[in-house]
Amino acid sequence: MKSLNPLLFGGVEVLPLIEGGKGVAVTNGASSGAWAASGGVGTISAVNADAFDDEGRLIPQIYHAKNRRERHLELIEYAVRGAIYQTQIAHEVAGGQGRLHINVLWEMGGAEEILEKVMEGTKGLIHGVTCGAGMPYRLAEICARFGVHYYPIISSGRAFRALWKRAYHKFSEFLGAVVYEDPWRAGGHNGLSNVEDPLVPEDPYPRVKALRDIMNEAGLHDTPIIMAGGVWFIREWENWIDNPELGPIAFQFGTRPLLTEESPIPEGWKQRLLTLKEDDISLHRFSPTGFYSSAIDNRFLKDLKARDARQVAFTQELLGEHDAPFDIGGGNRPVFLTAADKGRAMKWVDEGYTTALRTPDQTLIFVTPESEREIHQDQVDCMGCLSSCRFSNWAQQAPWNNGKKADPRSFCIQKTLQNIAHGADVDGELMFAGHNAYRFAEDPFYSNGYIPTVNQLFERILTGD
Repeated sequence: MKSLNPLLFGGVEVLPLIEGGKGVAVTNGASSGAWAASGGVGTISAVNADAFDDEGRLIPQIYHAKNRRERHLELIEYAVRGAIYQTQIAHEVAGGQGRLHINVLWEMGGAEEILEKVMEGTKGLIHGVTCGAGMPYRLAEICARFGVHYYPIISSGRAFRALWKRAYHKFSEFLGAVVYEDPWRAGGHNGLSNVEDPLVPEDPYPRVKALRDIMNEAGLHDTPIIMAGGVWFIREWENWIDNPELGPIAFQFGTRPLLTEESPIPEGWKQRLLTLKEDDISLHRFSPTGFYSSAIDNRFLKDLKARDARQVAFTQELLGEHDAPFDIGGGNRPVFLTAADKGRAMKWVDEGYTTALRTPDQTLIFVTPESEREIHQDQVDCMGCLSSCRFSNWAQQAPWNNGKKADPRSFCIQKTLQNIAHGADVDGELMFAGHNAYRFAEDPFYSNGYIPTVNQLFERILTGD
């Protein structure tokens, strides 16, 4: 296999192996610091990271305010405190080796304020900021102000062109690299566009080649591209290394670092990763962000799919085939379904799904009374973790809602990601994973349930495996 040559990141030559930043307490200071200490780029998640008190006890993210706007401010305080805490840990663990980045999501609640406050509180400790989940136009300006390199995450050359023309060309000297995140293979939220088929993955090579062509037009010949999503064995990407068509290339690993001794995810999550099969991982669009995302097809996801399937269109008045009245209760006037849909609805009611909830798309979904109460409570408890949330209808600008009806087909993402990161049943919570997570069960490196240290994994990756 071709050897990996060091590349320049944050003014220092390091091996072109990047740890992907995984949000809500999944990539912390211990794991990212260890990755940097091994000679690569460690990435601390600055998305509601954990903080601990002077006695080493986790500070639970409990919200006390009575309204969403005030809870949103509490969330920002938690996020800033946690990110600074984890960055300090990473700095100590790295011992001056490698580089340390923080990862933020542009569509997370309070993203700009959190980023600025974390940068202010970690001066000299952070060498770069990776950012995706949206179009982070102001990322370059903020990073340049602090003298830190920025690493936008995009899923197409078209997206980078838009960012470059609108903002990034003004701050080109701080563009450290461009992260190409494959929208079919990467874990978590993905950047699939409306014209791309989620069921038909495209070869990443021509997409990255198109990105490089656009970057070359902008004079960015020497700026690395970081390939993210679907990377497992480096030997499978050997034709990308030292390839003049692609230019300097680095590789990002998000899924594989989940299964290390330093990884903060609970033991039950680690053990589940060792048993996955290829069809256990799927793309779905239930996220309150509206983005597609890749996750384990566990009970949590199956319940969302079943909820979505128990759905019928309705009209308020008699209209065409919608001529069958249906009583949705709660003092509301009956709505009208087609005769076939009324038959389906009555079957669901007989099965115990007796509560009909309206969606923003003029449909009803049928859930149990217990599920209805949980959905309603989660919507009431919203703390504004996203800039705009389709589940609760929150938006972070006045009047603090997105002008749409809350969508009961979605879920509170902050609640479930906090739950799974802190020991809840992994089958009953959202478990993000890249498409290649099934390879844990096939890779001989993990035989007999072996879980390496970060450094052992890093050294293994350097061998090509």
